[in-house]
Amino acid sequence: MALEPDHTPASIAARLAEPVKPSYLRDWVLGGIDGAVTTFAIVAGVAGAGLSYTVVIILGVANLIADGISMAAGNYTGVKAENDDYKRLLEMERRHIKQAPEGEKEEVRQIFVRKGFTGDTLDRAVDTIIADEKRWIDFMLTEEFGAPKHERPPLPAAMATFAAFIFCGAVPLIPYILGVSASFMIAAIATGIVFFLIGALKSKWSTTSWWASGLETFAIGAVAAAAAFFIGDLLEKMAA
Repeated sequence: MALEPDHTPASIAARLAEPVKPSYLRDWVLGGIDGAVTTFAIVAGVAGAGLSYTVVIILGVANLIADGISMAAGNYTGVKAENDDYKRLLEMERRHIKQAPEGEKEEVRQIFVRKGFTGDTLDRAVDTIIADEKRWIDFMLTEEFGAPKHERPPLPAAMATFAAFIFCGAVPLIPYILGVSASFMIAAIATGIVFFLIGALKSKWSTTSWWASGLETFAIGAVAAAAAFFIGDLLEKMAA
């Protein structure tokens, strides 16, 4: 069977020469799910308490903006912390190689031994790694600490989270803003569809089938929404 076009030697060489593009899938999925869940949870809670459309819109929009900014800021800080930790490990490994090169060389050797290397093959592998300091440091960061090989810019990650939060989180509010009848039922159905679509989209980057991933995400959102609705209903009865 012939190799696919993207697995020819020339295609592989060209692909490996390209700069690695950071993925913001996790940031988008995180923001989308959280936006839809939290905004619909407020809609469900207010509906459960029997409050007016105006209250739903005011609380929903306030939550959408405030939580969207909070999520983006939190993700920015988290990604930046990961990058700062990577830089800390990099400097530490650079310092260790200068101060204790034999000890670091032994670490490389033991890592290859655990991978099954022995004899001359082991010696050549170790010598190849330590022959270049950058390669040596990159090897230790990946093998010893499990650090990612590439940093992700925190600002695009935060923007992806914020955009997904606003886009998906606005869905439960649209029926109330438009003033249509049976707004809560329409909001529930529309939000359920959003949950399912997020899960189905997520499956493109996993081994899970699109329908299973969609149903899983739908179930997570449904549990959160149901809990908020019944809590709102309970508080309304207690206050009556």
